[in-house]
Amino acid sequence: MKKTITAVLVLTTAFFSPKANAQATVEGTVELSTQEKAPAKEVKEKIPWDGYDQTWVNGNDRRDSSVFHIPFFTPSILIDCNATHSFNSPIDHTVVGSTALARNDEMVISAINIGGDFNYGNARGRIMTQFGARSQVVPRNDLSPYRGQYDLADAYRYLDEAYAGYHFNVWYGINVDAGLFMSYIGLNSYYQQENWEYQASFTSDNTPWFFNGIRIQIFPTKNLKIEPWIINGWQSYGSFNSLPGLGTNITYIPKENIKMLTNDYYGTDAAGLLGRHRFHSDNSFLWRYYNHPKSKGISRMALSITGDIGYEKGDGVNGFTSDAVKGPAQYFESWMVYDKIWFHKNKMGVYFGGGWMTNPGRYLVLAPTGDASPFPNPYNPTQTVGTHPFTENPGDKFTGWDCSIGFSWTPNQSIEFKAEYVHREADVPYFAGPGGVTSPSGYTYTPIPTSGWAPDLVKSENRVIFAALFRL
Repeated sequence: MKKTITAVLVLTTAFFSPKANAQATVEGTVELSTQEKAPAKEVKEKIPWDGYDQTWVNGNDRRDSSVFHIPFFTPSILIDCNATHSFNSPIDHTVVGSTALARNDEMVISAINIGGDFNYGNARGRIMTQFGARSQVVPRNDLSPYRGQYDLADAYRYLDEAYAGYHFNVWYGINVDAGLFMSYIGLNSYYQQENWEYQASFTSDNTPWFFNGIRIQIFPTKNLKIEPWIINGWQSYGSFNSLPGLGTNITYIPKENIKMLTNDYYGTDAAGLLGRHRFHSDNSFLWRYYNHPKSKGISRMALSITGDIGYEKGDGVNGFTSDAVKGPAQYFESWMVYDKIWFHKNKMGVYFGGGWMTNPGRYLVLAPTGDASPFPNPYNPTQTVGTHPFTENPGDKFTGWDCSIGFSWTPNQSIEFKAEYVHREADVPYFAGPGGVTSPSGYTYTPIPTSGWAPDLVKSENRVIFAALFRL
């Protein structure tokens, strides 16, 4: 008599992308018809980048495993603290033009992130909270909450990731997620624990850190990820206009020491200007060109190169060229290059690099804060907060460049200490000078004279940064 033996194999896998983990459960049924009882066939796990060490990658989790082993849930805890000094010594301690730094000459809790990944069957979810300075610094650049009644900035500011989704057992996996998730544009991770440098170059710091919408991760082969997005807009909790933003990430890792990726976006992100469209393309190449992990001397060396290009066109601006009728040019071009050298079995490292950006129209420039802010007053959105706002008019010029060098010490995969020196310049007054950007006394509540005082903006700054980064 024939016997039918059914083997149900349940395999749990983890997929790793540049800035987020995609966890999945693979279930399959193998049916055998034999005269005798036979063992079930083994189904090999299909895991993207299987066997590839990606801990060297700029913008990627540098841990090789989690310390937690809890069914259905993998916790994650991150703490990011920094202290920085600007040699401009602004009286109000305010840092201009950075999403990593907030205040000079003080110990700052930049970010505390607590949460983790949930999995049950093929269902998946991730929640990561955020507290500290970044919960104020990053949402302030999103003006979409001024549309309509509800204050989405306050509703979402203490979440940096929150999504639910489902894994489909197709090819090397397909994940469909809806919610709030990290952006990949600009290479650097939102979590400083994953980056080589602490102060991001203009290319990363002036591109989005988060998206709100739907993300589909498709892994057709071990080496390739294709990820379409349908989102509210460019780093926006809500939608500026009627149409959603569209984009995609394509990541290709042909072998362990090479990674290539492109991120491309299209949307309408100027409030009330339905005819103004934005396109952006972000492209990176990463190469680990030396690897002797057990060496007490130089143990690893790697290089990352990123180039971005984009534009806005319509309703008064004209992309890459100025036109007497259609308006001035409004575009974004940038690049950044970094190199890192690890020593003593990858526990110590030296990194250096920098970048350049030009952005006529200033539509992606991180505007100065305080009395130089061009943002709407939360109590009266028809007015700006500052009395001397940094203009963001069509055609306004902005070009900047930066360079940095730093040292990192990683006693183990859960803690890293960094010391970094950064120089930044712009072709217009932009960084906080000795007089600060809030008031003559340096305190925001001091009455500001109607004349005789203005935010002290200068064209360059030099600073040192010290940071402690913890992760479990």
